[in-house]
Amino acid sequence: MEEQERGRRPGGRSARVRAAVHQAVTDLVSERGYGNFTVGDIAARAGVADTSVYRRWGNLQALLGDVLLTRLNAQAPMPDTGSLAGDLRAYAAIVAREVTGPDGLALVRLTIALSGEGQQGLQARDELLADRTRQLQAMLDRARDRGEDPPDALEVLDHLLAPIYMRVLFGAGPLTPDYLDGLVDRLLA
Repeated sequence: MEEQERGRRPGGRSARVRAAVHQAVTDLVSERGYGNFTVGDIAARAGVADTSVYRRWGNLQALLGDVLLTRLNAQAPMPDTGSLAGDLRAYAAIVAREVTGPDGLALVRLTIALSGEGQQGLQARDELLADRTRQLQAMLDRARDRGEDPPDALEVLDHLLAPIYMRVLFGAGPLTPDYLDGLVDRLLA
């Protein structure tokens, strides 16, 4: 029984530490920008020991990749509205909300910064892209199963997600519902 109690429990100390460390990373990226903090800074902000961070993630790049994957997956579930157009419109709205939310720009900048951080950074970026592509593919497969003719996942990335991220990164205009609908319409045309 005692052994069981010391094991990992969903919602237990392990989950609280993970949530605190993830929030510390997001806050530090927002406040200082990527590359301007250490594992020690993250640990201090989260109220945990540096060794806890290293034991769980191994290094800063692995931690940053985990934060990105966790936050983006938690914030952008794949909608299932019954039609591809509806799914893509709902998904575009979700992505627009997540990237314009309080942590959104920091997460986008972190994704870009990780790409320039050697092999571990590239691996984190590739895992993020692969995970996002798998999610999109599930939506596209559902559409195909309903008899629709969906684009491929790369087309969705190029014609729906890329313009959203570019507008946010460069402040090139608001992500209005009409703008998002236009992206979907052009993708499906």
